[in-house]
Amino acid sequence: MRTLTLIRHAKSSWDDPKIEDFHRPLNERGFRDAPVMAQRLGNLLDATPQLVASPALRTTTTARIFAEVLGVAESSIRFEPPIYDATAAELLAVVRELDDAFPNVALFGHNPGLTDLSHQLARCTFGEMPTCAMAVLEFDVDRWADVAHGRLFAYSFPKERQ
Repeated sequence: MRTLTLIRHAKSSWDDPKIEDFHRPLNERGFRDAPVMAQRLGNLLDATPQLVASPALRTTTTARIFAEVLGVAESSIRFEPPIYDATAAELLAVVRELDDAFPNVALFGHNPGLTDLSHQLARCTFGEMPTCAMAVLEFDVDRWADVAHGRLFAYSFPKERQ
């Protein structure tokens, strides 16, 4: 069994239009939402996930906040350049290359790739994933290389009533 949690980065700031997309930081709402969502993820999962993230500033910051809340060493977060601005097909290639030693992985990335991948891999009832949303997908396979179609175990987003 493999569990893949797809997490869109928390809300980023557009205050300075001169900042390149890759270097946009989180805004106040992003810093507020990320720990709440990390706690929700911790409550959903039986085991702590391996964290894998795009190297863009808003995703690295989101992943680091999740690591702190989940009790994961920040040094163990894997930053994968192909995740930044990736299509669903490119993200699936990253997933299929994940280390089989980690049956539970949280992947931090961007839209539209994350939403498209969620819909490709499982029957999802949600539309576009808002910032800091997470889709927890389960696959009845022993290796990441075999991930194809799974099921949506859980979906959550910051404005959802709890």
